[in-house]
Amino acid sequence: MCTLEKRGSVFILTLTGDGDHRLNPTLLHSIQSSLRRVRQEATVSSALITTAHGKFFSNGFDLAWAQSSEERMILMGSLLRSVVSDLLTLPMPTIAAVTGHAAAGGYMLALAHDYVLMRRDRGFLYMSELDISLVIPAWFVALLEAKVATPAARRLIVMTAAKLKAEDALPLGVIDSAHSGAGETVEAALDLAARLVKRGWDGHVYAQNRKVFLRAVIQAVEDTSQTPTSRL
Repeated sequence: MCTLEKRGSVFILTLTGDGDHRLNPTLLHSIQSSLRRVRQEATVSSALITTAHGKFFSNGFDLAWAQSSEERMILMGSLLRSVVSDLLTLPMPTIAAVTGHAAAGGYMLALAHDYVLMRRDRGFLYMSELDISLVIPAWFVALLEAKVATPAARRLIVMTAAKLKAEDALPLGVIDSAHSGAGETVEAALDLAARLVKRGWDGHVYAQNRKVFLRAVIQAVEDTSQTPTSRL
C-alpha cells in the first residue's frame, strides 16, 4: 500500500501501485505505521516527503466501503483524523509531492503537509463534496482556512467544487510550486527537503512551533463532536 525510504535525513513515503489510492483502513493504517517509523528514526534535523505512483495522489475515501454502515463511516473519519494529526505533529518539515489527482480526503492529506508541490502537466485538486452530495467536515474547512489565504479562494474550492490544476492553484496560494512532470515534482521536493534539513532546525522545536501556529487546526482535527455523517 505504501513504502518508506530513507535518503540520509530525508524520508520518502510513497503510495504504491497504479490505483487511485482510496483512503480505506488498510491504506490509512499503512500510512500511520510508516509515520510511526519516521518519528522513531528521525534525526535531530529531518524532513518527510509524501508522494504517490500512478495517475492519482489520492482519490479520497473508499466510499463504496465506508457508506455501507455508519460505523464504517465513523471509522474512516477517525483514521484520517489520526493520520492528519500525526502529520501536524511530526518533528520535521513535511512536503507533499502531488504527482496526480487529489480529491476530498486526498486533498486534505496533501494540505496536512507544510509544503505542497504539484505537477503541472496532469492532475487536479478537487473538493468533491458538493458534487457527491456530502457535507464537508468542519475540520476540512479549518485546514483550508489555515493553508489557503483568501476567502475567495476557499469559496471557490468548497462552494463550487472547482478542479484546480497546478496553474490555477499556484496563484491562489493553494500550492507552493508547480513542476513539469511527476519526476520533476519529486526532484523539486527532494531539493526543498535537502535545503530544509540543511537549516539544522531541532525537529522537536519545529513541531512545537507548528502546534502553536496551527493550534486552531489541531483543535478542529481533535474535535470529535460532529455528527457521524459529517466525520468523513
